Amino acid sequence: MLNPLDRVTYATRQAARVAWYMGHYFAAGTYRQAAPEGDVRRSRPRSKPPARGAIFRAMGELFDRDFANAAAGFYPLPRDDDGTLAEQLRRSRMFFADIPVSAERKAARRGAEVYSPDLAGKLPAYFLQNFHYQTGGYLTGESAELYDTQVEVLFSGTANAMRRQCLVPVAEWMRGRDQRKVALSDVACGTGRFLKFLKQTWPRIRATGVDLSESYLAEARRHLLPYTDVELLPANAERLPFPDASLDIVTSIYLFHEVPPKVRRIIAAEFARVLKPGGRLVFMDSLQRGDTPDFDALLEGFPLNFHEPYYPSYVAEDLPKLFGEAGLVTARTEPAFLSKLVVADKPPL
Repeated sequence: MLNPLDRVTYATRQAARVAWYMGHYFAAGTYRQAAPEGDVRRSRPRSKPPARGAIFRAMGELFDRDFANAAAGFYPLPRDDDGTLAEQLRRSRMFFADIPVSAERKAARRGAEVYSPDLAGKLPAYFLQNFHYQTGGYLTGESAELYDTQVEVLFSGTANAMRRQCLVPVAEWMRGRDQRKVALSDVACGTGRFLKFLKQTWPRIRATGVDLSESYLAEARRHLLPYTDVELLPANAERLPFPDASLDIVTSIYLFHEVPPKVRRIIAAEFARVLKPGGRLVFMDSLQRGDTPDFDALLEGFPLNFHEPYYPSYVAEDLPKLFGEAGLVTARTEPAFLSKLVVADKPPL
């Protein structure tokens, strides 16, 4: 049972995180406008951007929801592990050191510096890109170490709170079940942030993380050190390393906007293949066009200001239809600030 002091503690911690990461965002603003003037004109979204007050209200609603979920027992009072002060300062220095380099890359529209014929023989071509114009793409240890800071800066300290909304449909499915007998895989697990939230909530769940990047899996191992029973596997989501009908729950967060439309369908079919009858897919990615109309301009501007070649097709994708074609029934979709949660189930036999 949470008390008023818990709420004050939570609010103070989240306000400090927002101030820290939003401060980084505004401090980096000069570099974000480094593209040539013609590119800047071309990169302006057609829709009117939301008022700052509307964004802050939506952020407040997300944090209210996050605390309410903890108060309702869906997950523990959030612990955002950003590391020691020394670690945060070191990543902050790394972040600002990379900004002029990524800004130059953006100005020249160089989005495939990490591509090489050798890597193309091992990894999908769509993966070999400098998403967000970040140095190293998703292939280096430095990129993996910096990734969570970059994402929190992008979302002004709300990324973890958005991810935690995926714990609610997991908790609903887990109700009355023995966590020791539940098999879950987080597909495109990245640095393991969501896996850690899962293990904090259900320490004995049988969890596996899958990702294409060995470097990001190494960072996930470091981040998940208290939970040494989490298996982390290098694998392509198009060919998941699990037998048919072997998983109770599949989670996937921020994957679909970075793969082509054809690949989304292959991955959705894989989700359905590995889920047991009655199993659940918990999916999160960016908002889509029309989910929160006031934010449509942000969706238009994102792929113009960051290297995200598959994002425009994603925001127009009919996700319930896509999952339905794979054999999954969408139970609900709902926005979570700048993200969208989709819950889809595999029908029981």
